[in-house]
Amino acid sequence: MTRKQRRSVFIAAGLAVLGLSAFLVLSALRDSIVFFYSPTDIGNQALQPGQRIRLGGMVSEGSLKRIGGTDVEFAISDGSRTINVSYSGLLPDLFREGQGVVTEGKLDPAGRFIADTVLAKHDETYMPREVADSLKKQGVWRGGEAQANSPSK
Repeated sequence: MTRKQRRSVFIAAGLAVLGLSAFLVLSALRDSIVFFYSPTDIGNQALQPGQRIRLGGMVSEGSLKRIGGTDVEFAISDGSRTINVSYSGLLPDLFREGQGVVTEGKLDPAGRFIADTVLAKHDETYMPREVADSLKKQGVWRGGEAQANSPSK
């Protein structure tokens, strides 16, 4: 085998290893690349209790209950399904019922979401594209110009 042939084999083997490793990483991250799951998505997928996810949707009207101190419970809905959320900590200043929210945390075995982070939208017209698309898909989109003001990709 000539020197040029050995170099070509070495380069081809390196590219094959690089391609295989990229494939394995992307297939392992396939389900966690989603920015958030809606309550309907959680019901349709087999998510294990204790698995860390993001849950997004609208805070249901009349669902906010302050338990004491910094403990609160509220419900997140996408129009067709609702999930109860339990959170211990300070809520964002703009958090309120009827507003879009994304929470991070885990599902407990009873189906309740235990959040450790709550992110509220920052003003009256902005909504993340993923939240808006999910609400449009569910048929509960209430915004008119909100999508025009969201950042483009």
